[in-house]
Amino acid sequence: MVKQEETTQQEAEKTEETKADSQPRFQEVTFSAEEIRFEEANKLIANRVKWAMGVGLVPIPIVDLVGLLGLQISLVQSMAKMYDVPFKENVARSLITSLMGSIIPVFVAAPVTSLLKAIPIIGQATGAVSMSLIGGASTYAVGKIFVQHFESGGTLLDFDSKKMRGKFKEKFTEGKEVASEIKASEAAEAKDKAGK
Repeated sequence: MVKQEETTQQEAEKTEETKADSQPRFQEVTFSAEEIRFEEANKLIANRVKWAMGVGLVPIPIVDLVGLLGLQISLVQSMAKMYDVPFKENVARSLITSLMGSIIPVFVAAPVTSLLKAIPIIGQATGAVSMSLIGGASTYAVGKIFVQHFESGGTLLDFDSKKMRGKFKEKFTEGKEVASEIKASEAAEAKDKAGK
């Protein structure tokens, strides 16, 4: 009887092992707080790029520029909060303006593009499209530069905009591509919706 119980117990153990082997095994993936924060910061940037593109479509000259700067300051403020970095609006405004100055042709073109909106129909359409892309690209660049700086332990007070200008130009170029992709994606979605 004891031998029969041992055999039954062994068979039960083998059955459990077979069940365990036949079921898929998933490895638990964990992310560090820093990885999660970095991912959240990038989601915030992507969201604000879309907002900035929308602000660029505002038909009133100069109002779009004011709105864009406000949006970018708000982006830096949100990221500063994520990274537990003290925030001062006047410092953020100065840093963003300095970075924008590093892309001089675009920085000068932005007010001109904004003013194009004062010309009925053609000027409004041209200005809106251009400001939308400039707004999206510059917001992307501002976000990426500040994430990089905050990730390295930096603050607003030790941010050297002159040293970051080259990197900002690179990120602005990337941002133009991102904004163009967003615009194309939204146009395709609108076309699909219209076709249904």
